Amino acid sequence: MTVEAFAPAKINLTLHVTGQREDGYHLLDSLVVFADIGDRLRLDPAEDISLSVTGPRAEGVPVDGRNLVLKAAALFGPGQGARIRLDKRLPAAAGIGGGSSDAAAALRGLAALWGRDLPGAGAVLSLGADVPVCLAPGPVRMRGVGEEILPAPALPEFGILLVNPGVEVPTPAVFRGLARKTNAPMPDLPGWGSASGLADWLAGQRNDLEPPARDEAPVIGEVLAAIAATPGCLLARMSGSGATCFGIYADRAAAERAAVLLHETRPDWWAEAGAPYSL
Repeated sequence: MTVEAFAPAKINLTLHVTGQREDGYHLLDSLVVFADIGDRLRLDPAEDISLSVTGPRAEGVPVDGRNLVLKAAALFGPGQGARIRLDKRLPAAAGIGGGSSDAAAALRGLAALWGRDLPGAGAVLSLGADVPVCLAPGPVRMRGVGEEILPAPALPEFGILLVNPGVEVPTPAVFRGLARKTNAPMPDLPGWGSASGLADWLAGQRNDLEPPARDEAPVIGEVLAAIAATPGCLLARMSGSGATCFGIYADRAAAERAAVLLHETRPDWWAEAGAPYSL
């Protein structure tokens, strides 16, 4: 039996930092969606647990206990094995939850392969704040440190462009650079009838991590300007703690045309077009 699992990119359409706990963890209020752009896992029965990584973004990805995929497998306890092959297509440390989505896909895949229940919520959260939301990819409102996941209104069809300039932005430095750590949360989510309506509403919201991330990596400003200048772009914003930025378009075709343009003008940047994804 072979199990395949998809690990989609996680996109923070908004990211409001609303506070900080005494243990140092920041409180967030974020509208999260996933894109049909991502990594793929193939899992086969084996005597032991092993991990191999291939694909265009495989360089530098650890295959030992540092990898969240193996940490996810360890949550099931000893006694069963699997050969896990990760086709790595998302850039690492990029603000789109690549490692967390890989871990969540591994959890889903191993549960199916072994006929096991998923680990408990606390164990999953121990892998990282983004792993719980990646377990069931779809549009959600994520609050707290990532443990409070609420359904979001249905989203209209739209195209997504993801662009990464090839720089890693250290998340701790971005949070340290916040001018304020207690900011207003999002208002009630209204529902949106069109891509332009969604983009207009998002324009009134924020990613509070974008200013400090741009201080750490000024190239983020260049990426945002390049996306905004593509024909049909309705909104350009940074995702997560960066450096990946996204553009919203009326449909996938418009996003794909923008990706082609950026491949021509900035071939040194990673750029992929897609559409919202739900499991």
